[in-house]
Amino acid sequence: MTSFSAFTDDALGTDDVVGLLRRLSSRDVSPSELTAASIARARRADEHLGAIVAERFDAAQREADVHPGGAFGGIPTLIKDMIDVAGLPTRFGSDAFPKAAPAAENDPFAQQLVDLGLTVIAKTTMPEFGFTPSTEFPDDPPTRNPWNLDRSAGGSSGGSAAMVAAGVVPIAHAADGGGSIRIPAACCGLVGLKPSAGRLLASKNTAHQLVPIVVDGVVTRSVRDTAHHLAHAEHLYLNPKLPPIGLVDRALERPLRIGAIDRSPSPGELDGPVRAAFDDTVALLEGLGHRVTLIDPPVADTFVDDFVSLYQLFGAASARAGSKVWGPAFERRLLSEFTEGLGAAFGRRWHRVPGIVRRLRGTRKDLAARTAGYDVLLAPTVAQVPPLLGHLGMDLTYDVLFPRVMEWAQFTPLDNAAGTPSISLPLAHDAATNTPVGIMFSGSYGQERTLLELALQLEAARPWASLAGA
Repeated sequence: MTSFSAFTDDALGTDDVVGLLRRLSSRDVSPSELTAASIARARRADEHLGAIVAERFDAAQREADVHPGGAFGGIPTLIKDMIDVAGLPTRFGSDAFPKAAPAAENDPFAQQLVDLGLTVIAKTTMPEFGFTPSTEFPDDPPTRNPWNLDRSAGGSSGGSAAMVAAGVVPIAHAADGGGSIRIPAACCGLVGLKPSAGRLLASKNTAHQLVPIVVDGVVTRSVRDTAHHLAHAEHLYLNPKLPPIGLVDRALERPLRIGAIDRSPSPGELDGPVRAAFDDTVALLEGLGHRVTLIDPPVADTFVDDFVSLYQLFGAASARAGSKVWGPAFERRLLSEFTEGLGAAFGRRWHRVPGIVRRLRGTRKDLAARTAGYDVLLAPTVAQVPPLLGHLGMDLTYDVLFPRVMEWAQFTPLDNAAGTPSISLPLAHDAATNTPVGIMFSGSYGQERTLLELALQLEAARPWASLAGA
């Protein structure tokens, strides 16, 4: 099995965001040097990982040369091909936008990253509309996992995760509508926080949803980088309906009541490495003084069917209303069979939508009632280690691919429907496949602070592997 690392002895070195900011402050390195190093790494990495869909290397270098301000001033980053970046087309990972024009301006979320001082060097891959948990395509080469190039980088933020793990940038944009931050973070050995719904500034794509399941965020290599992003983003946008977080820079110092979930209502069992990682994490938590209790999946009997129906509705809407939403840039004939299959599975069940929406909007209240005795929930991020490329390929028929998606990504959707925060941490590693194993922790609505404090504690107790040492 072959891995790939872009880490080298250049201006970026092996530092995370916080480390780079310290070096920038001491003038040990300049924004221009960091961006040049990141671009060089990106060119080399993309040949192995297939994670870039559009680049703005020259523009990024010019911007870095003028020493951008902001809390993250001078740090290079990447944007998932789900939101607009001025001067680059947005294709949502789909072949159905062959004539997409360059965006006139940055999406609000992309602009906030720029306002923080981040320098955008390129846009990264995602599967069509983010509909699958592996960044693969019907006709184009897949995005590869840098730990094992034969395996999936996860999805739908697979391009961003692969590049952060490989060392191209220390932080990148991601988005999560069913696990799409947490799943690639688990596959690539990263920290992936899905914030509470409404915590961060909404992108244009997530501002108006029937059920607010999709949120934007970032993937990083360290808990402190994720905490710093959240704290500084809060300075630019503070939701008055949520408790402020501030900078979380101290590990948890109190015991938690943790509900552990090792199965879901969806079919499929944990594989051996994931089961071992789950059991080991329970033992680790108990050793740290936490009280862990195995609990049943805290969901209503209707939850899986309702979430699947919403998923299929998104496919139907993309296919049938694409021309109205995107105009002549959209060509339905070029959609994948999987997206068309989602729409066909939804059929004409529009009369069911009000009930589905009503029940899913009630998930947060229902989950809170079912887990009232616990501070945090624990589950595997995914049920198996990253699969071989092709197992979740978009060239498969809908009838083959859909059950595989449901079996593999069965734990993450609950927090999307509930709008609750959830973080994946790479607490284990499978030697047989040389891939990370992610464990997921979820909290009550608005309680990112508890998750980050716990994550800092676990990171100190069980430091995870990095390709920087590969």
